[in-house]
Amino acid sequence: MKALVTGITGQDGYYLSKLLLEKGYEVHGLIRRSSSFNTSRIEPLMSKYESENKLKLYYSDLLDSSSITSLINLIEPDEVYNLAAQSHVAVSFKNPLYTSQVGTIGVISLLEAVKNSSKNIKFYQASSSEMYGGKDDSLLNEESQFTPKSPYAISKVFAHEMTKIYRESYDMFAVNGILFNHESPHRGETFVTRKVTKAVGRIKQGIQTKLTLGNLDAFRDWGFAGDYVEGMWLMMQHKEPSDWVLATGESHSVKEFTKKAFEILDLDWKAYVETDEKYKRPNEVKHLLGDSSKAKKELNWEPKTSFEDLISMMVESDNEQAKQEKLLIDKGLLYPTWENSSI
Repeated sequence: MKALVTGITGQDGYYLSKLLLEKGYEVHGLIRRSSSFNTSRIEPLMSKYESENKLKLYYSDLLDSSSITSLINLIEPDEVYNLAAQSHVAVSFKNPLYTSQVGTIGVISLLEAVKNSSKNIKFYQASSSEMYGGKDDSLLNEESQFTPKSPYAISKVFAHEMTKIYRESYDMFAVNGILFNHESPHRGETFVTRKVTKAVGRIKQGIQTKLTLGNLDAFRDWGFAGDYVEGMWLMMQHKEPSDWVLATGESHSVKEFTKKAFEILDLDWKAYVETDEKYKRPNEVKHLLGDSSKAKKELNWEPKTSFEDLISMMVESDNEQAKQEKLLIDKGLLYPTWENSSI
């Protein structure tokens, strides 16, 4: 089996590629060209599997449709997983054009290439719980209404609906995975969960003195990314294509996540956490809570990692990173940065 994964250098790209490689797949990944190496997450996979020709990387961009078509025809994958996106909601307000282009033109480029291929290729689109808008504490499933509140969210709605159109119009095996928030030690450092756990480790090691956040009262349904990529794969193995929600069915506030993260290292969060209006979104999503009963019934999928275990996993990883950072600082090999991310 051969799989093509866009967004392979991201959190989900790492966990999905790891899963597929362990299942014996040949994995092909798309990466964008940049002036610095951006493959740090997948370097362990590269060192283990590239020499065996099990993992192959290509420079491309979803906005270059001719390149996408050429690669699909060259690789002839059995499955395509579209994980690529400008995935930071706050950044999507500051960079709405690029965010929207990747989410709209990008998905059409892939769907067209898959549709026109001589091979029957299965297609997975990474949809998002942000599409729902989260105006109240309703339990959200595959039939719930979408009310996007950001450029990121509306680009995801477009991609979601376009995937359904191609499925229904061309009899393609095309699925949408509506994933609620999923985190890990490989989460990007500007996302709130990782921003918190990284700060906890650095504060514990005396590198950082404070953590500034935005809306502490936002509620999210948080799970472990490693569990969720298994759900992606199961969707592609189902006898019929459809759309599925993946979620834990529990909702917790940013304040609760932060408090528990500090408690793991015996710190009082109130002594270090501040809030600032500049970290709040122009249009806040207040509450997200998912119902994955369809996935449980049809895919036999359910999350394995608890909220508490997820936070512990992330804090312990970031504390170890902070210890290494502190050693380099003490040896004069690294200059400490004291401020938070501006995102």
